[in-house]
Amino acid sequence: MKDVILKAEDLYFSYEGEKSHSLNGLSLEIERGKKIAFMGANGSGKSTFFLCCNGILKPSKGCLYLDGKPYDYSRKGLLKLRQRVGIVFQDPDNQLFSASVYQEISFGILNLGVSEEEAAREVEEVIRRLEITPFRHKPTHALSGGQKKQVSIADILVMHPDIIILDEPAAALDPRHTTIVNRIVDQLTEQGITVMMATHDADYAMGWADQVFLFKDGRVLAAGTPDQVFADREILQETNLEQPAVLELFEALCQKGILSPNLPVPRRLADLERYIREI
Repeated sequence: MKDVILKAEDLYFSYEGEKSHSLNGLSLEIERGKKIAFMGANGSGKSTFFLCCNGILKPSKGCLYLDGKPYDYSRKGLLKLRQRVGIVFQDPDNQLFSASVYQEISFGILNLGVSEEEAAREVEEVIRRLEITPFRHKPTHALSGGQKKQVSIADILVMHPDIIILDEPAAALDPRHTTIVNRIVDQLTEQGITVMMATHDADYAMGWADQVFLFKDGRVLAAGTPDQVFADREILQETNLEQPAVLELFEALCQKGILSPNLPVPRRLADLERYIREI
């Protein structure tokens, strides 16, 4: 039996002035503790859906459920919701507003009514884990893009959420900070946090995700495991995506008779290399 932590049921949403819907009858279920990749062309509804999950936007129709209970949009209900469902925006400048890094990370947990002593312990722990110590006292506006991304994740993580939503976490980052952010994401999933991530990187999603949702025109076009979703070339074309390199290579080697198509579909290039070494 599936352990569903978040459910969307027939969601509709339109921004002011839009003739079409950004969400157009969207329905899906998110299982607890899973790594979920959300993919699709720009404007397909991913970011709008994320904002609805966090209560920043309210669907005009349909319902969202957290642990089987419908969302409570009262002030108290939204405070509880945002403690449990945190969102890290694609552009950290839309999230960071405190004068210093330490103040920024402290803000959310102090608003939950936690004592200053306990908040300080939690903040110190997340600063250590996310490798923020070297710039902990810097002004947030003076940080690099990668450092801002680390701090924006720390903002959410310090409140011990059940779900963390990451909207294009590696967008505009250099290779070093992309590696750091990817390592942080791995730490989140090891803790059992449900991670929902929007990404255009099919290679990364193939190796990382437990499940992939492809969005188009505000609804789910396809859903399944990465090898199920990425095997369908026609659906990928509809969402302007290419097959992951590991899957293309695997299929080519199977067609040439070098590998058996009965082998489990490799998720990473290292898996494919192992198959080749074994023959």
